[in-house]
Amino acid sequence: MTLTSSNSTDGVPSSEGAAQAVPGKRFASPFAVQTPAGAEGWQSMYPYYALLSDERREFEDGKFWFFDGMHNPEPLYPFDTIMTENWWVAASQMSTRVWPVPPAGGIDHRIINGYLYISPNAVTDPDEVAQRAQEFAVRAGHYYENWDEIYEQWVAKATDCIERLKAIRFAPLPGMEPESSVFEHRGVYSTYDLLTSYGALIENLFEMGSYHFEMLNLGYGAYLTFREFCQAAFPGISDQTIASMVSGIDILLFRPDDEVRGLAKLAVELELSDIVLGNDDPDATLNAIAAHPNGSQWISAFEKAKDPWFWFSTGAGYTHSDRAWIDDLRLPFSAMRGYVQALLAGEDIRRPLDEILAERVRVTAEYRSYLPTDADRESFDGLVELARQVFPFVENHNFYVEHWHHSLFWSKVRELGDVFVAHDFLDDREDVFYLHRNEIYSALYDLNIGWATGTEARGVTYWRPEVERRKRIREVLKANPPLPALGIPPEFITEPLTVMLWGITQESVQEWLGVDGQDGGELRGVAASAGKATGRARVIIDPEQLHEVEDGDILVCRITAPSWAPVFSRLSAAVSDVGGIMAHTAIVCREYGLPAVVGTGFATTSIRTGQLIEVDGNTGVVRVLEDVSA
Repeated sequence: MTLTSSNSTDGVPSSEGAAQAVPGKRFASPFAVQTPAGAEGWQSMYPYYALLSDERREFEDGKFWFFDGMHNPEPLYPFDTIMTENWWVAASQMSTRVWPVPPAGGIDHRIINGYLYISPNAVTDPDEVAQRAQEFAVRAGHYYENWDEIYEQWVAKATDCIERLKAIRFAPLPGMEPESSVFEHRGVYSTYDLLTSYGALIENLFEMGSYHFEMLNLGYGAYLTFREFCQAAFPGISDQTIASMVSGIDILLFRPDDEVRGLAKLAVELELSDIVLGNDDPDATLNAIAAHPNGSQWISAFEKAKDPWFWFSTGAGYTHSDRAWIDDLRLPFSAMRGYVQALLAGEDIRRPLDEILAERVRVTAEYRSYLPTDADRESFDGLVELARQVFPFVENHNFYVEHWHHSLFWSKVRELGDVFVAHDFLDDREDVFYLHRNEIYSALYDLNIGWATGTEARGVTYWRPEVERRKRIREVLKANPPLPALGIPPEFITEPLTVMLWGITQESVQEWLGVDGQDGGELRGVAASAGKATGRARVIIDPEQLHEVEDGDILVCRITAPSWAPVFSRLSAAVSDVGGIMAHTAIVCREYGLPAVVGTGFATTSIRTGQLIEVDGNTGVVRVLEDVSA
């Protein structure tokens, strides 16, 4: 299974809007990607700085770009670019201006046919790397030496940011300014409140976005350093063996699933099992439990668990369409039914944490014993201890940022959408996401002008047809999926997030180019979690499909979200298009003891639901054994 590539500068445009290419040494040029018929003018939905440009053609055509299906699997909504634009700065500045990571530059972004492509920069000048290393040692050393204290401060900052987000309110402008504005001599009025509330909302997102990466690159950096030591000291050691030495650490991303397990256990204890198992609809389940004599105790536990643990996005949290458990209870309630059935059958529903910890101790001791000198063992001990210390943040930040905060953020934007509906700018609150955040400033001022003057605002007639145009364009772009990569394969990939999170390495890029001759029945990726399993594929493109998962299925997806954790107890293995050894799919599978291969590039487009497949998490190979028709 190979990604097509091109010998030419521009590749060969296809009639379907994607640049098809022929075998060779490079991927298709980003400039060869044609606009699909019906999507003309898509560029107007996005800021100029996120687009390819003729003025920078030589530079942009000479870079390696890969599709970020991990965070944005579909064409970007104009408003949702706030997330990508945030981390474009926030993640990049940590590697370039704050620490800086010696061999790593920032990560460039471009939107091509609505899809986000990114490109890591590398620092290759030895003198510059040495200079940066000195600066990095001082700055990062301070964080590593005071990690636990700084992490505690980080939690306080993140929680405060969330509390301030909760306090932001949006409401339609009143028919008449309240008397309180007059008699309290405020001097500023509802129009000012509306604009400043929106400004506070945007600033709050960028504040949390900055916290997101304050410690993250250091977490990946510590793990990468440990990984490099192991690869040098133990030639041929696998990535999952290295990862097993830091596995078994309880992290917040498992807490929501643990809460669901606890609710299942309580339901059995309170003799509510029949109610839980007898209703597919969460609301019906809640109503029936509330009417039961023992129901109040369970409802109380449910309400306590729900906030904050059900602010758990069903996706990466980077798009407004990724709704949280608290918005849609079907996923946690489906998982709860499975846990109740398992408990009634006498099964242990706890995660196999003790087994994973025991394996961690065994593997660490085994490899430590191979080291020839006390100095080597001392280095090994220090590196593995640091990797274990920083690892919880690498995952825990996700709950505070992408799940709790971002899910709340999207709900606040919907409140703002209600304001535009009330003032006749839009028909539906969801339409607000078709405006870029900077356009919303203009729309709000237009709204204020109309309210202040009594003249109908221009937005009443302007925004509806524009939103409809953008909806049509986005649907066309969505029907034309992107190529996984474009441009010239890189000589160096040294950016930590690119390697650890996306799994993009020189080796994986070469496999995408097909130099290893992958055939149509085999995919190769990152061996992310050890073991081998055979089962029927369950291809999941949208979280809505998670309810279709059956016991023993092998999950095939672009990327998993942490909130999918309850589904993992039903799986026999997992495969993803994107991801590296520290992607969520990899981490969750290791903690659940499931074989996993990530970063395959093409699993969701080449495997069909129902096919019998084999997943070898030891070698990173996925094989189709039997077609769906069998």
